[in-house]
Amino acid sequence: MQIQERVDALVEEFNKFNDWEDRYMHIISMGKKMPALPEELYKEEYKVKGCQSQVWLIPELKDGKVIFQADSDAAIVKGIVSILIGIYSDATPDEILATKPDFLDTIGLRQHLSMSRANGLSSMIKQISMYALAYKTKLQMGL
Repeated sequence: MQIQERVDALVEEFNKFNDWEDRYMHIISMGKKMPALPEELYKEEYKVKGCQSQVWLIPELKDGKVIFQADSDAAIVKGIVSILIGIYSDATPDEILATKPDFLDTIGLRQHLSMSRANGLSSMIKQISMYALAYKTKLQMGL
């Protein structure tokens, strides 16, 4: 499934909810479905800087696509990062860099976050983009 198809599916999924409270609960349940990370991946180097909660974002380049794993110590943040990796994981670096996070506004997420959570969300998106850019460079150099 391409990124745009995943975005469309996410928007459709969130359109089923009538109020923000239901969406909020859905985000938390999405986070609960994420598999736990192996203990050795809870390293400082994978922590996303700028998040109020602890967030680990682990990238891997496999067959030209970036695969993300993630976790957080806060339920809502874990749900938010699960949305991001659900969209951006298993995509090429170019696809990741070309997909703006407008879908977060479409589903109403940004409007309902506190300032510190919104800053953390921006930090996660920035980190995903930085990993994609690094892998794009690596691929271009033939490494």
